[in-house]
Amino acid sequence: MAGIRRLVLDVLKPHEPSNLLLAKILSELEFVDGVNLSLYEIDQNTENVKITIVGDDMDFDEIKKTIESLGGVIHSVDEVVAGKRIVETVLTEQDR
Repeated sequence: MAGIRRLVLDVLKPHEPSNLLLAKILSELEFVDGVNLSLYEIDQNTENVKITIVGDDMDFDEIKKTIESLGGVIHSVDEVVAGKRIVETVLTEQDR
């Protein structure tokens, strides 16, 4: 089935729940095949994480609702891959 296949999200979240628990909860959504969560900034009260989610025909609203229910806020959607297969980004001369 075509639809959203990969999302890369920039998320601001509190320290709790832990990144392990957030990734586990997202991975348990029925349309999610895998989750990669990377911490890239931390301060006294919050953490900025980059979350990559892959699956078939993913429901963005359900993902957003899940993150928000755990105290997180999506700052930006940094990448969306949709269609019948995942298309990898290729560097061009302008990107170098």
